[in-house]
Amino acid sequence: MSAPLLALLDGSIVDVTQPIVRADDLGVVRGDGVFDATLARRGADGVPEVRDREAHLDRLERSAQILQLPVPDRAGFERAMDALVAAWDFDAAPEAIIRLVLTRGPEGGGDPTAFALMAPLGASAIAERDRGVSVTLLGRGHDGDEVAAMPWLLPGAKSLSYSINMAAKRHAAQHGFDDVVFVSPAGLLLEGPTSTLVVDRGGRLLTPRQDGILASITLDHLMRDAPAAGLDVAFAALEPEDLTSADGAWLLSSGRLLARVTSVDGRPLPTSPLDAALRRVLGV
Repeated sequence: MSAPLLALLDGSIVDVTQPIVRADDLGVVRGDGVFDATLARRGADGVPEVRDREAHLDRLERSAQILQLPVPDRAGFERAMDALVAAWDFDAAPEAIIRLVLTRGPEGGGDPTAFALMAPLGASAIAERDRGVSVTLLGRGHDGDEVAAMPWLLPGAKSLSYSINMAAKRHAAQHGFDDVVFVSPAGLLLEGPTSTLVVDRGGRLLTPRQDGILASITLDHLMRDAPAAGLDVAFAALEPEDLTSADGAWLLSSGRLLARVTSVDGRPLPTSPLDAALRRVLGV
């Protein structure tokens, strides 16, 4: 297993054990910053690639804009990713996650902190692609359209403030589930802590409307390539019954890519007849 690699925006690789963030960095003390994450692996031609690279850089820029952070140094993050991919041992770890991080910087003022970190994709994420995930439905305090109308809640931003998302995942694990799907106060399905939901309803693929939901690059990938594979994907207002009575369902994310939902709150869910087609479209 490869050790994590750390790159600065000048393209230099630095020792991951050496501090590069000040103790008073607002990304550390307040979670005031943004990040994005994507999968790196060898392509069909054997050449290492960063999946949906430009789309992740675009989303990092959108997140920074929402938090009123300085515009990310796109060329610098490109250099950092290039350096990481060139230095990575893909024989030891064929799949890895690259995280792009930008914080507001020191509390007293100063330059923002920016770096890229590459680490092996977790074994559990790889296993869940094959065996699927059991999920539980958990309430979220705001409806999607309400969040979209409240910019101070940072709708659409991938911020470093991920404590609630991680708490939801821990809650699920403590109760014997692999993952979570959030439900709004109005009773509509939203998203997972780190994933997007897609359900099969009679051969039609449906996903929750993205009001107040982080835009999913993996979903964009699916919607872009689905028509050529004969698949129909659309946004819809989905209720828990739409999931529990579905012909199948999946959680999509940039690292795990695709994991079928095997059960919802202990209630088994069938494997969709479209599962193999989705896997081909997403390159699983």
